[in-house]
Amino acid sequence: MSNTHAFALPRRSFLGAAAIGAMAAQFGTAAAWAQDAAPTSAAPLRRLAPLKNIHAGVLDVEYAELGPADGDPVILLHGWPYDIHTYVDVAPLLAAAGRRVIVPHLRGYGGTRFLSEATPRNGQQSAVAVDIIALMDALKIRQATIAGCDWGARTACIMAALWPERVKALVSVSGYLIGSQQSGQVPLPPEAELQWWYQYYFATERGRLGYEKNRKAFARLIWQTASPRWAFDDATFERSAAAFDNPDHVRIVVHNYRWRLGLEDGEAKYGELEARLAQAPLIGVPTITLEGDANGAPHPQPSAYARKFAGRYEHRTIPGGIGHNLPQEAPAAFAAAVLDLAKR
Repeated sequence: MSNTHAFALPRRSFLGAAAIGAMAAQFGTAAAWAQDAAPTSAAPLRRLAPLKNIHAGVLDVEYAELGPADGDPVILLHGWPYDIHTYVDVAPLLAAAGRRVIVPHLRGYGGTRFLSEATPRNGQQSAVAVDIIALMDALKIRQATIAGCDWGARTACIMAALWPERVKALVSVSGYLIGSQQSGQVPLPPEAELQWWYQYYFATERGRLGYEKNRKAFARLIWQTASPRWAFDDATFERSAAAFDNPDHVRIVVHNYRWRLGLEDGEAKYGELEARLAQAPLIGVPTITLEGDANGAPHPQPSAYARKFAGRYEHRTIPGGIGHNLPQEAPAAFAAAVLDLAKR
């Protein structure tokens, strides 16, 4: 498999809304769609629904499930500041192809809640990965293809590195994103540091209060700068922004970024996992990494991480002005990567 090439599929034109609906109905996934009352300029706004909840580890996890119950499992993981609707067009494509698709809200998003008030509101990378392993256990999923973007891509990479027996294959936007507090201490060139402005903002009490007060405006700014050529409308943004009303959202987000800089501690129970991640372990499961050609968010170049994937590996650069939220901006290309892994 070649290491890198441009993968061209028309943006949002792989299947029209009618075709997606027909395929979903054919495979018994029509119930996973709910139509919002406010139409967009092109079509009625869709939602992933109905949503389910299950106790998994320290969480009561809210998730969408599409596709046949006996299909090969695929777990799709969103990032910040996004939600499960990152996959509103990807999930039905995979379900229509016979996959059992699970799309959870991460800790601090949507209807996902901590089971105990005593549990630390911890956003460190290994804790989020443990959450998804616990979700797989609760759903009795032994092994799944894990695909993600942003925080979701980091979580997927961690799962593949630490629990390869649970990960059949991996799709990761922006490649190898495993980090550590040690690596977070290394200064970057000024231009790169500027891109991380919000990380330093969150390091201050003013930043925490500012995000608490202005979280929707903050998220919209990130959407615009991370995907400068994505012409999302107000309804599309508000559909996802509702997930930020979670009572633990601000604490999880702020802790995540402060933990990265070593400004807040993680939980001791994750210490051994973090020590292993600090070694930047190789990933051996079959992997396709993706990058949009107009990603405005901080991200490594594909050449910087290609050697971190020791198994079957391919990189695809998606053209057409695709930004950071690649699964929502180029759903056909993302779904194709998931499905292509099963063919090889």
